[in-house]
Amino acid sequence: MLTRTDLRGRVPSTVELRATLPRAETDVEHVLHQVRPVIEAVRDRGVDGVLEFTERFDGVRPDRIRVPAEALREALAGLDPQVRAALEESIRRARAVHADQRRTDTTTQVAPGGTVTERWVPVARVGLYAPGGLAVYPSSVVMNVVPAQAAGVESLVVCSPPQAECGGLPHPTILAAAELLGVDEVWAVGGAQAVALLAHGATDTDGAELAPVDMVTGPGNVYVTAAKRHLRSLIGIDSEAGPTEIAVLADATADPAHVAADLISQAEHDTLAASVLVTSAPELAEAVDAELERQVAATKHQERIRTALSGRQSGCILVSSIDDGVRVVDAYAAEHLEIQTADAEAVAVRVRNAGAIFVGPYAPVSLGDYCAGSNHVLPTGGCARHSSGLSVQSFLRGIHVISYDERALREVADQVVALADAEDLPAHGQAVTARFPR
Repeated sequence: MLTRTDLRGRVPSTVELRATLPRAETDVEHVLHQVRPVIEAVRDRGVDGVLEFTERFDGVRPDRIRVPAEALREALAGLDPQVRAALEESIRRARAVHADQRRTDTTTQVAPGGTVTERWVPVARVGLYAPGGLAVYPSSVVMNVVPAQAAGVESLVVCSPPQAECGGLPHPTILAAAELLGVDEVWAVGGAQAVALLAHGATDTDGAELAPVDMVTGPGNVYVTAAKRHLRSLIGIDSEAGPTEIAVLADATADPAHVAADLISQAEHDTLAASVLVTSAPELAEAVDAELERQVAATKHQERIRTALSGRQSGCILVSSIDDGVRVVDAYAAEHLEIQTADAEAVAVRVRNAGAIFVGPYAPVSLGDYCAGSNHVLPTGGCARHSSGLSVQSFLRGIHVISYDERALREVADQVVALADAEDLPAHGQAVTARFPR
């Protein structure tokens, strides 16, 4: 089921690895022309434009965009008790982890009378997107809301597509999660029109204001991603998320049943999901192949999973050693990386590039999806080489506050003038010397 690439006996360069390793392909640029009319309609016609495209794409036309408060309360009251308990535990763990991420202001005295303070100021208003396509993701509500709240964001709105079978409201599990988190503003809108509405704002059908936001976060399909790209000069965004991906670095000590189950768990998301095994043990690769055949046949979403596992974005990479395997997974820079090797802790420390690292046989990616306490909104498509997952820091801006008295400025005036003259910007220097007339 997994296409096999044999790198044993050679050490490819980073350039070769990036060209060789399997990777999901999403052409955001290709769909930009499709989202532009949606964005322009929302900008120019407000809620009328939103509802037009909602009816076309989601097959339902809500009475209004903002979900009534009673619908949130009813959704929570009707939530399965086991699901509620699981969400509450997920929220508790996520809050514990994210509370420790909050940065504190720091002040540096550069010279007597001269200080620079870095203040960490939260974004004022944030839009959080929760998908509602092939699956419903209340966990994404948790993963977006918790760090924003921990950062001190004062105004939050959750957007999720309306469901025809739910009377034009988002899925009740999404609404229940929002209510559990204390989010009282939820909009029944999805896709590119949701991002456009968050960016531009509008007036709801009942005359209430749908205020624009400063930043949009949360995963979505290629149309959501394209809308984020198009609007990123107007709003901040977390990332351009692509299809989900898992890489498993394993040796002969790994349990093939565990490895196969973990590869399948990511393939379950959609047909473009990437599942990659990197191993120094050919016998493990054979055993995993056999386990995949056995386990996939018993899954609920068998067709979707088979398509993902057999696609060009998935595969098995054979390497000569775990040292070579570390080089491969660093080049791949997976959204999720599992280490299932002897001395997995020591191997994990050597990995430089990954969105999140899951260490040992009892830390599967699905733990991180729900209840590890970590955040599951992570960089995809190799972006883990330069970007981090969603965190409290995503919602904070560092602002330098410069405070110099007369003596401190006089002390450095000659240096400012010298550098201004070197850059042929003499007025910069004069802005300093004007304060010290001779």
